[in-house]
Amino acid sequence: MQVVRLASETDFTGWREAARSLRAHGVKPEDAFWTVDGAGDLFGEAAPAPQPDAAPFTVPREFMELADTVILHRSDERFALLYRLLWRLQREPNLLRIASDADVALARSFAKQVSQAAHKMKAFVRFRQVHDEDGEIYVAWFEPAHRVTEMTAPFFARRFANMRFSILTPDLCAHWDTKQLAFTPGADPADAPREDALEDYWKTYYASIFNPARLKTAQMQKEMPKRYWRNLPEARLIPELIARAEAQTEAMVTQAPSEPSRRIVRAAQRASRDAPYDGAAPTTLEEVWAGVQACRRCDLWRCGTQGVAGEGPAKARLMFVGEQPGDQEDLAGKPFVGPAGQVLDKALAEAGVPRGETFVTNAVKHFKHELRGKRRIHKNPDAGEISACRWWLDNERRIVRPRVIVALGGSASLSVFGKTMAVSKFRQQAIQLPDQAQGVVTYHPSYLLRVPDAEAKAKGYAMFVEDLRFAWGLASG
Repeated sequence: MQVVRLASETDFTGWREAARSLRAHGVKPEDAFWTVDGAGDLFGEAAPAPQPDAAPFTVPREFMELADTVILHRSDERFALLYRLLWRLQREPNLLRIASDADVALARSFAKQVSQAAHKMKAFVRFRQVHDEDGEIYVAWFEPAHRVTEMTAPFFARRFANMRFSILTPDLCAHWDTKQLAFTPGADPADAPREDALEDYWKTYYASIFNPARLKTAQMQKEMPKRYWRNLPEARLIPELIARAEAQTEAMVTQAPSEPSRRIVRAAQRASRDAPYDGAAPTTLEEVWAGVQACRRCDLWRCGTQGVAGEGPAKARLMFVGEQPGDQEDLAGKPFVGPAGQVLDKALAEAGVPRGETFVTNAVKHFKHELRGKRRIHKNPDAGEISACRWWLDNERRIVRPRVIVALGGSASLSVFGKTMAVSKFRQQAIQLPDQAQGVVTYHPSYLLRVPDAEAKAKGYAMFVEDLRFAWGLASG
């Protein structure tokens, strides 16, 4: 057994040197034991003599970037996992492309968790103001899920370039003096200040942006896990805000809407209809999203909570076009997140289509509905509303430039093809579009939800999956 002793939990340089040496000497993964003792001596015993047929080897840059991230995970398995991948890459050069491989999947899962931990650190670090011999300094205490302090510290240095600060964590502390970053060993929570004058500002800000009508407690706790609450000043307000949410929502519903200035409405209508972006079409998806929020091309802006533009990669091979956002999409501001979106996600998975590589949008960007009591019931957009909103879909198509566009249902086909296409007649056909993309027609997933007969529903769903698989084959060809 070859014992490797690394200098620290994040000693990537030491791991890389040891792994290179072990690999060159032909030490199999099961014969290597990795540990951290801070001594800095890589090997607990002399490395064995290299095998006579040992040859130089290289690994993809993708692996080194993956390893550089995985090393920050808290799992004790990470060192051995990375060496196992390194060992296998010699005989399996395309190993990292096999997403179903257990080692590859675990490594990518570790990397994703590390990235999420870095994101949470950027979102939930809260500085408190103190003073030392050099004047004002801001100090924060944070407990990251993984060892991401050194990786994330440059973000804070760029964002608060003119502010002296220290971020204290149990693993490592980062210090910025407005010129350079420095790191010291981990600290104790008692070393961080508990309160300062900024506490009330955080609470006021959070209370002002809290929208009780969009409260989803489970989703909120997913985005803001409770493990971070004790370090967030605004977290003290959350129980009270949740308790009052239902009453506030009812008051908001019953309150009569305020009328905007007619002059402002007319100006917004002219700007959106005649010369959005000062006469220039949007060049990015972010500009499309912003434009949809101010759109007055038809009266549907009065119905929805907000506009819902498309979502997905800026250059996707496959685009899905639905009819319009539903109730949940209108509240979330994202397309296909409600029941129909869940059907679409399930069908995409069965068809072997990666949702993350597709762009999803709608022919109409606002939720058209009618009220029945407190419920908002979907109402089909008419041809004029679809035509008015086509400008936004055309710009999404121009920016994304998909190879294949899938029209989900009749309203979508009217927007994509300029006429309604019967699904039963045109499904499983590739229809050439003027922008060189190919069009495909299939059912809208909400249609499948409404089919009352179980046998007919199963048959329709199976055909839907076939159509998605057909479209992905066209886009991948």
